[in-house]
Amino acid sequence: MEPLSAEEIRRAVKAALAEDIGPGDATTLATLPENAVAEAAMVAREYLVVGGLSFAMAAFDEISSDLHFEQLVTDGQHVQRGTPLLRVAGGARAILSAERVALNFVQRLSGVATITSQFVEAISGTGAKILDTRKTTPGWRRFEKYAVTCGGGQNHRFGLFDLILIKDNHLAALRHEKPNAISAAVQRARARYPELKVEVEADTLEQVEQAVAARADIILLDNMSPALLRSAVELVAGRAKTEASGGVNLSTVRAIAETGVDFISVGALTHSARAVDIALDFDS
Repeated sequence: MEPLSAEEIRRAVKAALAEDIGPGDATTLATLPENAVAEAAMVAREYLVVGGLSFAMAAFDEISSDLHFEQLVTDGQHVQRGTPLLRVAGGARAILSAERVALNFVQRLSGVATITSQFVEAISGTGAKILDTRKTTPGWRRFEKYAVTCGGGQNHRFGLFDLILIKDNHLAALRHEKPNAISAAVQRARARYPELKVEVEADTLEQVEQAVAARADIILLDNMSPALLRSAVELVAGRAKTEASGGVNLSTVRAIAETGVDFISVGALTHSARAVDIALDFDS
């Protein structure tokens, strides 16, 4: 994917601030004098991989361009509990009004980066690569896929437009085609979008054979046991890239990687990542 731009980060931050602040931060406006100043640090409360600091700085800057920042770590960095990530100083009202939005972005994106790094570390040395999926938070896909790269993973297709992925439901709709649904689907895909790579989902070794014969670029081996995955990889014999999917978690991913597949796609990187514990601590 293309790098995140400052403008798209700012648009997302502005929408989040409008949602949170509405017509005004009633508590802060009521209790703090306009000239109050403060300094605060964003601090990791647990081990994590950092992601999304630019969103936090954009949130503070959107409220007040007079705030001063000191970025202490970088996205993709592994940090221990207690590590300060970012310092901000200036108007106390601005810091407090932007606090939750800044934390929401960094906690969520660091959570994606952290779980991705766990999967990447689990398969270290096997030669397989961890991929994300389209199972993302609506409107946050680019941000969450960016966070995957912070954790050492790789991006799969961004959307329905940049890779042909012929899945089981496509094949079911073509079940009467000759010589078989996979051959028909691949042929039509090549004719309509010759510039795109073609991936085919296979649930059985028979479908793997058909996908190889159809000259698919990638074969998605769906919900196969490690033994079946190994047989499929041997059958493909390098004539296409192989991707394992389904039933992937931290306790199974190593065995899947050791079957020889090229890629392992993990929906949990984005649909099940928890927000990590990060706080904004004001100096006393």
